Amino acid sequence: MPAGWSCRWFAFKDVPLVDLYEVLKLRVDVFVVEQNCPYPEIDGRDPEALHYLLKDGEGRLAAYLRAFAPSAEEPFARLGRIVVAPHARGLRLGDHLMRAGLAWAWDLYPQADVELSAQAHLQRFYGSHGFEPIGEIYLEDGIPHVDMRRPAAPAAQP
Repeated sequence: MPAGWSCRWFAFKDVPLVDLYEVLKLRVDVFVVEQNCPYPEIDGRDPEALHYLLKDGEGRLAAYLRAFAPSAEEPFARLGRIVVAPHARGLRLGDHLMRAGLAWAWDLYPQADVELSAQAHLQRFYGSHGFEPIGEIYLEDGIPHVDMRRPAAPAAQP
């Protein structure tokens, strides 16, 4: 992460309104507009998620992800909405997001695997962080995706 930048995890209720607006705008700008994929980006799951915001030295949102704790329905941690703002691309912030997301999961849920739904063209990127496909490629909102899993924290494995 470049010098002068900041990052922080937030519960939904604690995300400052200006930051929440920036997060939602970034997600819509990238996942709906840039990818030409009209779908309900605001899916109702944000209140149950944790939100990781990475800001540049000028205080602009540069990257974001949301994370879900394991549950009875999904006994694994889940990372999603992994996005880097156009102005911050090329700085390997995606790698930073993945390290932060995995550290969160391994610190709080060391026995749990970590899953995500990846756009299919990003399989190699997620693979570089230890994720492997766990199913076939499928269409989600017209974009090829594949579910991927990373095993539980290395120290937690038998």
